[in-house]
This record gives sequence, structure tokens and C-alpha cells, in this order.
Amino acid sequence: MIKFLFYLFSIILVMSGLRVITARNPVHAALALVLAFVACSGLWLLIDAEFLAIVLVLVYVGAVMVLFLFVVMMLDINLAPLREGFIRYLPIGLAVALLIAVLLWRVLGGSEFDLISVPPPPRAAADFSNTEALGAVLYTVYVYPFEIAAVVLLVAIVAAISLTMRRRQGIKSQRPEDQVRVRREDRLRIVKMPSEPKQ
Repeated sequence: MIKFLFYLFSIILVMSGLRVITARNPVHAALALVLAFVACSGLWLLIDAEFLAIVLVLVYVGAVMVLFLFVVMMLDINLAPLREGFIRYLPIGLAVALLIAVLLWRVLGGSEFDLISVPPPPRAAADFSNTEALGAVLYTVYVYPFEIAAVVLLVAIVAAISLTMRRRQGIKSQRPEDQVRVRREDRLRIVKMPSEPKQ
């Protein structure tokens, strides 16, 4: 049963990955990428990596891909310029794909990666939590790289916000704090004028 599920998820992953790069509509490509993520999480479930599988579904499918779909659907993308030059660069793309396939076959097709040389890991006990084991390793052995990665991500967030909020010449922008503090006296002036008599 596990071998059947492995081949099923692998076929779905390969087909959805091909659909990502061959779909003409970017929304269809994003939905195919969502299916690829779900199939990949199924493969991770088969090797008892439940935490990574649920994180992949929650973070990438639930947040990143939804945001990507919103951006793709809100932007008016002209697909005609994107398709220009596809036939011209097709031989180069096929040559690179063939080279990658040959390299993968040479690396993974050897005797170092068969089931005899690399036996499957022993099955864990029923009460084993890989989330707890991952957290223990992450916060003990790899605590400094983890903290450095957190600081780098924080600096990247601050840099992105500062780049977005910087003032550029020639661009009109509104200040929300000035709009909130506005008063009627600042915007409206009532002028009393004497009425003209009828002639």
C-alpha cells in the first residue's frame, strides 16, 4: 500500500510540475503548483515527516500560494509578450532539461542509491513525535544558525518596509495621519454674500 501511494503521489507531483511550466494561464499554473505542494506533503507523510507535511500545506498552500493567486488575478497580465520567443529558446531549454536528466540519472541511478545499499530507516514507535525531535535538534544543535536566519529575515522585512515607505521625487503621496487629523474648518470656508435684489 505504501509503494502504491508513493507512486501515486509521485505521478501527481511530476504531472502537476509539468503543468506549472506548460500552462498558458498563470492562474492555472498557480493552481497546479498548489497540487504539487499537496502531493509533496503526501510524500513527506509516507516517510513519517508529519510536521514538514503540515507546515508545507499550511504555510505554502494556505498563505503563500493564496497571496500569489490574489496578485496574479489582480494584475492585468498581457500574455502575448510572455509567449514571444518561446520557439526561439525551445532548443536551449530542451538541451538544459536533457543535461539535468542525464546528471540525475548518473547520480541517482548508480549502486549507491539502491535499496540494498541504503536500507529504509527503522519505523519509529507509536508515541514518537517528530515535531518534538525536530524542535529539540533545532534549539540545541542548530540554535545559532536558527537565530541568525531569524535576524536575517527580520532585517529583510525592515528593509522591504523602508524601501516601500521611502519618499521619491516626482511621486505624489498622501499621509494618512494628516487625513485623520483633518478638521472641517481646514477644508470648508463659508462665505456670506448679500443677496441680489430682483430686477
